[in-house]
Amino acid sequence: MMHSGVLNTNQIMRQVIYALALGIIASYYFFGWGIVFQIVLGVATAIVVESAFLRIRKLPIKPAISDGSAVLSAILLAISIPSIAPWWIVVVGVSFAIVFGKQLYGGLGNNPFNPAMLGYAFLLISYPLQMTTWASEFLSFSQGFDVFFNLSSIDGLSGATRLDDVKTQLSLGYLVHELQIYSISQSLISIGFLLGGLYLITRGIIFWHIPVAFMLGILTTSILLFISDSQFYVPPQFHLISGGTMLGAFFIATDPVSASTTPKGRLVYGFLIGVLIVVIRVFGGYPDSVAFAVLLMNMTVPLIDTYTQPKVFGR
Repeated sequence: MMHSGVLNTNQIMRQVIYALALGIIASYYFFGWGIVFQIVLGVATAIVVESAFLRIRKLPIKPAISDGSAVLSAILLAISIPSIAPWWIVVVGVSFAIVFGKQLYGGLGNNPFNPAMLGYAFLLISYPLQMTTWASEFLSFSQGFDVFFNLSSIDGLSGATRLDDVKTQLSLGYLVHELQIYSISQSLISIGFLLGGLYLITRGIIFWHIPVAFMLGILTTSILLFISDSQFYVPPQFHLISGGTMLGAFFIATDPVSASTTPKGRLVYGFLIGVLIVVIRVFGGYPDSVAFAVLLMNMTVPLIDTYTQPKVFGR
């Protein structure tokens, strides 16, 4: 999310939230009401925690809450975690994101890391079971409510993601069969976020450099691995539709505060995130890796921007 000369912060955040709608609707269509509960409680938590922290800092509450940044961070985190995760997961994650990812650095504009991804990484490291168990079918309102508030067992409604299957080195034949089913839901969800991202580019909310370089990084790395051993590594298209690839490319890596700001720097930043995503997925200890790749590259932004500054006109 970079800039638009005629929009203020609140308007930009609202445009980004609108752009998320298609992907969220597709997620709801396949997985049900859990995602709605996650978003509602996540947004409520963000508002309460940010208000409380601002009060402690004796700063005005209304301007910070009304800019929409806390709400957007909460939505991004809520749609990144499993829809059947218990209610306290989103509360803990959003609270961590707002306090440690944003407010402790001085608020919006001062944070070196993407708050939503910092919260996600914290949850994944701290609660790996809850963060890697996903819905395997559509949950009705009552089913989603019962699971969300730990009123019933989730054993018959959950399973591992196909990324987990890759990590456990299941046979390629099994994966191909599973991909035929998995790719339908993931492809439509990814298309939803892709269309939302293209909308943001046409509105001038984000630049094209990071999403394009992001996907080129994923494609380049995954193609090289697949060529080296097609019986062991999954096809490149699997990496494009799996996990949070499209969400990461258009809505997370493009965060205006924590991303690179120079034209060349955005290309380097996005490409290296894509490379890291595939490397961590294939060789790392976690099935998905968008959050870790983004956070690692957030740390390199000052260096990238320093060495990719455009030449001063006339020199």
